[in-house]
Amino acid sequence: QVQLVESGGGLVQPGGSLRLSCATSRSIFRFNRMGWYRQAPGKERELVARIISGGSTNYADSVKGRFTISRDNAKNTVYLQMNSLKPEDTAVYYCYARESITADDYWGQGTQVTVSS
Repeated sequence: QVQLVESGGGLVQPGGSLRLSCATSRSIFRFNRMGWYRQAPGKERELVARIISGGSTNYADSVKGRFTISRDNAKNTVYLQMNSLKPEDTAVYYCYARESITADDYWGQGTQVTVSS
């Protein structure tokens, strides 16, 4: 019943930018936490950024100053703006959301981001 659909991944050169989108099948206010994880080849999945229902945000140290998470409540969409991309940012990026009442977690299918010259 709950769907998270990611888009915006692709191939970009170092120093370039991408904007990921996560469209949800229901109003964002139903979730008290949304964010992005990533998993690079040979590495464990890690939290990249999250946004809480009140609007506060958190970022992994490796992306601070380069990535920005935001949301559009009217469009039920969460975004991840990625600037100054580096090869080490290459990974599959996953959107997630936590339902505020049940505390169930939901995941998107992932979108590939490749940073290479």
